[in-house]
Amino acid sequence: MKTLKEMIQTQPASSRRKIAKRIDQLISEEMTMRELRKARKITQAELAKALGVKQEQVSRSEKRADIHLSTLKRSVKAMGGSLTLVAEFPNSAPVKLSGFTDLTT
Repeated sequence: MKTLKEMIQTQPASSRRKIAKRIDQLISEEMTMRELRKARKITQAELAKALGVKQEQVSRSEKRADIHLSTLKRSVKAMGGSLTLVAEFPNSAPVKLSGFTDLTT
């Protein structure tokens, strides 16, 4: 029996590109803060400089299981993005949460 990797290698180049693109999409749907920073090709030192903190603080923040929304918002903004909070419930469309725009940075 062939492995998944072997089966993919037998596909035409166009199919392999589509598969690779979908894999990248799936991987990018959920990341830790560390993975997000690395995907953006930003070092801890660069992020720390953008945030006006020491590199050690970025390292500690990436290891935390719990983070303040204001810290998360600042970090994402420093990486060039913006933060959107979405609540999801069974049998209901996702709801974008508002009212967090006044978080101090």
